[in-house]
Amino acid sequence: MASKRAAAASSDATKRAEPLTLGDEVGAAELGRRVAENLRHRRKVRGMSLDDLAKASGVSRAALSQIETCKTNPTVGLLWKIAVGLGIPFAELIGAPASGSVSVLRRGDAQLLRSTDGRFESRPLAPAGVSPLVEAYELRVHARSSHRAEAHAPGTREIVIVLSGVLKMRVDDEIYDLGPGDSIAFVADRPHVYENPGGAEARYHNLIIYER
Repeated sequence: MASKRAAAASSDATKRAEPLTLGDEVGAAELGRRVAENLRHRRKVRGMSLDDLAKASGVSRAALSQIETCKTNPTVGLLWKIAVGLGIPFAELIGAPASGSVSVLRRGDAQLLRSTDGRFESRPLAPAGVSPLVEAYELRVHARSSHRAEAHAPGTREIVIVLSGVLKMRVDDEIYDLGPGDSIAFVADRPHVYENPGGAEARYHNLIIYER
């Protein structure tokens, strides 16, 4: 009996340790609900059917339907594609509308977005909906790992500042090597890759600036 309890405890611990695409289970469920509501609302406001959005975003109709009905937690890449297809800022898709003249985002309340392999994390640094033109994130990339980002909406720019570790930034066919304190600005309406070739986790600040 004791061995069975130990095995069950070990299994539970393993499950808890497994990375989830959208953060912890409670946070993932809440974020999934917000994404479903925002997606459904924005799609209807724009008069787009699921087929229309599938064509505009490159995300299949079936996947969009599952996201709208909270039957799946979308990856970071899918969320970016959907935001581009809807023509809205990324934060508008994942966040609750800002209310009042002052908004506060506590570190513990910021919902982490993780890549499917769990080696890339993005944490919002500002409340959602504060500005339709600028978003701020903290990025963490595990050692010897990379993350390929989808092309953003036309005219979108990014600024990445290296806080710790190193960054090998790939934009089109060009590669830029950066260290702590370095920064890079580029047009982000094309695929780009954040790569950490170092032996320790790297941290970056990421500003996303939308075209007016």
